[in-house]
Amino acid sequence: MVSPDTVVRWHRAGFGRYWRLISRRRKSVGRRPVTKQIRQLIFKMMAENPTWRAPRIHGELLMLGFDISERSVSRWMRRASTPADPTQRWLTFLRNHREAIAAIDFFTVPTITFNVLYVFFIISHDRRRVLHFNVTSHPTSLWIVQQVSEAFPFEPPAKFLILDHDAKYGTEVPTALRSMEIT
Repeated sequence: MVSPDTVVRWHRAGFGRYWRLISRRRKSVGRRPVTKQIRQLIFKMMAENPTWRAPRIHGELLMLGFDISERSVSRWMRRASTPADPTQRWLTFLRNHREAIAAIDFFTVPTITFNVLYVFFIISHDRRRVLHFNVTSHPTSLWIVQQVSEAFPFEPPAKFLILDHDAKYGTEVPTALRSMEIT
């Protein structure tokens, strides 16, 4: 009925029509590009709300009716110029308030009998001066409160006190610091 050359010719013609049809209907690949309006809105939200990150800004844009992915928001946030590095803001705070900042911490000293002594110290940041220190073999939160009250008997020289989240401080130390009006 039909010769093999005819079938091959029909297949070639069919493939040619198929690919011609596909090449005419070009679809854009991927997501739509982010418009300038959305970019400006992302930058404005970043400037007005410095604590917001990509998930929050993405949610706000969705509520406003903009169809954009969170990944696109985070990419445009990286491209935005940030006013200051977070570490720079912390350094600025330390420089501006160094006269009002003190820090408390512990370090350990091993003894010749293989015991461990804990040295508690309070240091002032303005001149890096040790304001108070004491040694104990078993620090408790009440002992630390006693040391802080001995270091600041009348009026504390520091308005801010930096301390880590050590379990030794318990709930008593933050309570005592608040009662002394130290932040």
